[in-house]
Amino acid sequence: MDVSKVQEAAAALARAYARREPIEPLVKTYPGAGVEDAYRIQQEQVRHWVEGGDAVRGHKVGLASAAMQRQMGVDQPDYGHLTGSMFHLEHQPIPTSAFLQPRIEPEIAFVLGSALRGPGVTVADAVRAVEFVLPSLEIVDSRIQDWQISLFDTIADNASSGGVVLGSSPASPGSVDLRLAGCVLYRNGSVAATGAGGAVLGSPVNSLVWLANTVGPLGVTLEPGHVVLPGSMTRAIPVSPGDTIVTTIAGVGSVTAVFAPASPEDA
Repeated sequence: MDVSKVQEAAAALARAYARREPIEPLVKTYPGAGVEDAYRIQQEQVRHWVEGGDAVRGHKVGLASAAMQRQMGVDQPDYGHLTGSMFHLEHQPIPTSAFLQPRIEPEIAFVLGSALRGPGVTVADAVRAVEFVLPSLEIVDSRIQDWQISLFDTIADNASSGGVVLGSSPASPGSVDLRLAGCVLYRNGSVAATGAGGAVLGSPVNSLVWLANTVGPLGVTLEPGHVVLPGSMTRAIPVSPGDTIVTTIAGVGSVTAVFAPASPEDA
């Protein structure tokens, strides 16, 4: 894709954000485009957000579990950027009107104490760089109609990022076996899904290693203080106005996301 096409695709996604109206899959409009082009579209959006006053505060790995790959019809992970405006406080009402077609996922969030820069990052490097882990809920969203996404679409759309809610119970990464940490996801008090850390590329740490080694050759460093979401431990579930979503992760803690009731404007 030439620069004008990259900017055109990024602008179409920006309009979807602004108008709260999803668009047709980009892969239909740009059938010859590839993964590298999709990341260029993503970077163009990030550049626009940063120029508008937002800031990159971390990264996410998407489609890291077999369950999510089956749900989305893809066969490999991807990554996106987390900006400051995407973070929401636990227990504070989140307006669903801020999203188009939100779903939610439980994840073990890594908070980095030192930088990670690939290629060549090992599991040992990754563990040493993590200051603490937190329970988290990621709100995923798509600007593509009916979630009919290809890998190209989700990458271009910032890995279908929407928002993040972090818990407030920091745990040492050495205090829990992240592979075996079990997870229960509740929607309005009922169990919606269960999973474990091992569903995420065998271990969430493997996902962090994959991310560092994937973005490093592109000139990107995972910075101290940044949050990394390694991928969902369960399938994603839809959320609606008024929902309360809780996840508990063994050895890590729990986190609650509260979605505001529908307002008259949403009717």
